[in-house]
Parts: sequence; structure tokens; C-alpha cells
Amino acid sequence: MPDQSPPLDWRDEIPVSTRFDDPYYSLENGLAETRHTFLAGNDLPARFCDGFTVAELGFGTGLNLLAALDLWRASGIAGRLRFTTFEAFPLSGADMIRAQAGFPELAALAAELAPHWQTDTRSFQTDDLEFTMIEGDARQTLPAWDQAADAWFLDGFAPAKNPELWSPDLLAEVARHTRDGGTAATYTAAGHVRRALSDAGFTVTRQPGYGRKRHMTTATKASL
Repeated sequence: MPDQSPPLDWRDEIPVSTRFDDPYYSLENGLAETRHTFLAGNDLPARFCDGFTVAELGFGTGLNLLAALDLWRASGIAGRLRFTTFEAFPLSGADMIRAQAGFPELAALAAELAPHWQTDTRSFQTDDLEFTMIEGDARQTLPAWDQAADAWFLDGFAPAKNPELWSPDLLAEVARHTRDGGTAATYTAAGHVRRALSDAGFTVTRQPGYGRKRHMTTATKASL
């Protein structure tokens, strides 16, 4: 079967999508950005509990999964983290493993999960993780999803380069698939993204961003 993974450029061992002309994570420190934006931005680990569900737009290199599971384990939470990600253009296992090698702090965890990427596994369970990748265009796959998230990682490529993942209709589906009291976080503070989240029913806050990004966005769905 021919390799259908997206073409990449590598800049100092950081993968850059040639389709979207955008790096898969911060050129400064991808792990620190993930922890600031998606983990702290969703008030984690304070909200973790058995069965806590993270959903994500844009799996990329799997860095956000590694960071979330690393925090889960460090927090000593009993039970299993559920992580569902929506990805239109999955990287090859070899490219994921190469990218994850840039974060030696996560090396043991990356090695533990690497066999799943090497076999292009889209769903698996471990003692503390239930992982599912839903492959395809999220504009079609998310409306059909029959679950809801406690926290969303909105991590598509930049809105100017990948507008499909930031459309009002898709962000309305994000809200529809968020539990009451659930949250979302993203690195972008683009006005149209914040407005779409607000129109979808979230309370939206502009927060300090990571590194050279002045601002990011967090959003909370009201508890009923």
C-alpha cells in the first residue's frame, strides 16, 4: 500500500506541513506550549477524574496525547484517560516517532506507545488510556460522533492556512459535543474564532499565550 501520509519539511528536526506551510508545534518549545495552552488552558490536572474525556481537532505528531498522558500519570489519577482525536491527514508512524524524539522528557512514554504508531493503529487501550483516532474531515466525522468531551484541544493549523478546522459550523459541533461545564483551549486568539466559540455557547476568555504568542483562547460551556 503506498504511503498516504502528508509531505513534510524538517527544520531542526521540527516537522513542517508542506500542505499548510505551518509547523506541527512551536518552533520555540512544543512541549512547553502544549502544557501552557492545552493542559493549563483546560485547568488540568485539577479536573482529571476516571473516564475524563479529551477530544482534539488535529492529532499531528501526537505530542498533545503524550503530554496529557504524562500529566495524568504524574497526577496519580486512578482509572483511565479517554482521548479521541480527529485527524484528516495522519502522519506516518515513522514521522510521528521522529518528531516525538525531540522531547527526551517524554522518551519513555513515547517508546511505550510507538508500536501502535508503527502499525497505524487507530484505536487501542492500555491500563490508563483509551485512545481513538477518527480519520477524515472533521466537518463530516465530528457531527457523527456519539460522545462528548470534558476538554477540547483545538489544535488545527493556523486559521489563515487551515480555515476548515475553524469554521463556525465546526466549532458549533465542538460545543454540541462538550459536556456541561466542559472546556476548550486553543493557541489562537483570532477574533473570528473567539466569536464562533461564543456564538456556539461557550464563555470565551482571551488569555496570555505561550512564548511569542501574546494571546490564546479558553472557553467554558455553562453547567446546567
